[in-house]
Amino acid sequence: MDENFLLETATAQDLFHNHASKMPIIDYHCHLIPEMVANDHKFSSITELWLGGDHYKWRAMRTNGIDEKYCTGKDTTDWEKFEKWAETVPYTFRNPLYHWTHLELKTAFGITKLLSPKTAREIFDECNEKLKQPEFSARGLMRHYHVECVCTTDDPIDDLRYHKQTKESGFEIKMIPAWRPDKAMNIEKPEFPDYINKLAEVSDTNITNSKELTAALQKRHDFFHENGSRLSDHGIEEFYDEPYTESQIDNILDKALRKVELSSVEIRQYKHWFLTMCAEMDYDAGWTQQYHYGAIRDNNTLMYNKLGPDTGFDSIGEFNTALAMSHFLNHLNMEHKLTKTILYTLNPCANEMIATMLGNFQDGSCPGKIQFGSGWWFNDQLDGMKRQMDALSVLGLLSRFVGMLTDSRSFLSYPRHEYFRRLLCNILGNDVENGLIPDDMESLYRMVEDISYYNAKNYFKF
Repeated sequence: MDENFLLETATAQDLFHNHASKMPIIDYHCHLIPEMVANDHKFSSITELWLGGDHYKWRAMRTNGIDEKYCTGKDTTDWEKFEKWAETVPYTFRNPLYHWTHLELKTAFGITKLLSPKTAREIFDECNEKLKQPEFSARGLMRHYHVECVCTTDDPIDDLRYHKQTKESGFEIKMIPAWRPDKAMNIEKPEFPDYINKLAEVSDTNITNSKELTAALQKRHDFFHENGSRLSDHGIEEFYDEPYTESQIDNILDKALRKVELSSVEIRQYKHWFLTMCAEMDYDAGWTQQYHYGAIRDNNTLMYNKLGPDTGFDSIGEFNTALAMSHFLNHLNMEHKLTKTILYTLNPCANEMIATMLGNFQDGSCPGKIQFGSGWWFNDQLDGMKRQMDALSVLGLLSRFVGMLTDSRSFLSYPRHEYFRRLLCNILGNDVENGLIPDDMESLYRMVEDISYYNAKNYFKF
């Protein structure tokens, strides 16, 4: 992992070191805890910073035979948890965790030793000593990684107090809320009625039918807009296109609020209506909408009840998904309500379908209006990111891609942007060396700077 890690050609090295690496970071989708930014949180240890809430590492540790108490337990020390992670790391060869782990140690702490049981105590102590310094606080780490803006993931009922506090503090890095209304969409969940009651309370609106629910959500959408939000996000298993009428949605909502079991068709009708309603709000407000689809959530209900969401991966019938996605986007387009949109998939078999779908709805109003989101979740590794960029290159315009994000709760995840940029530069460098694209360095410099930074800056206009 020297300075030319992943950079196989002189062209790639030039592109990365002199251009991509110098670009600021716009992390337009993450799961940082806003309170930590607002209060400039000081981390008690590398374990809190590195392992707290990191389900990627927990999954690897469990797979390595590590007892749950060393992942999420309350009766084990920070050192004991770190020691078990260090035991696991040598078993992660060819897993992106191995690269991420050592990139984070190197870029944040200047540590180039390999993490293993032999080096664990030394690395643990060195990291903890550095964490006592003020530049290793939450805000300090964001500054260290040249972050310009982050978009957190926030529920409509959130009061956004920490976003306000951060802005009022004069912190130079923007922290923008992003609207994630999944709890109001997931009508089949047992907790749905209680959530709607909370939404009614914070919006000062009685909610008994679809018009009242729309009004309540519109109030919260306006509130988010007033506090800087320009981005929504939806986590969905698939797209929906079941026909519905207003009276049907009213009946479905009434049944759900009375805790009457819904049919699968009713659930899909409601979700179709809900996503359409939200999309129209986003269009009217000039927002960008994101759809993360294909995650089959809450698979292990025992683990879910204990820890909170942690998902697995399964594929969906992509032909049916393509039809539903096309119908959904086409309806919005026909109604002149299709705003800027980013589509992410967990199923790499859908890459070419999505990359093709983009071109169906580009309208010339802005470059790359409909975007293919970067390799997401289990696909944000070298193979997944390359497959996503290859599909986009062949079927769309890679040059207009808005680039990488962390999708992470960790303040040490920013090297994922570096990982992505190194891969991007290597792909382009190899193409130049192989005579597939011209040795036009001025155009290539612009391309890597755009994908690393400028495309996102111009697209989101934060």
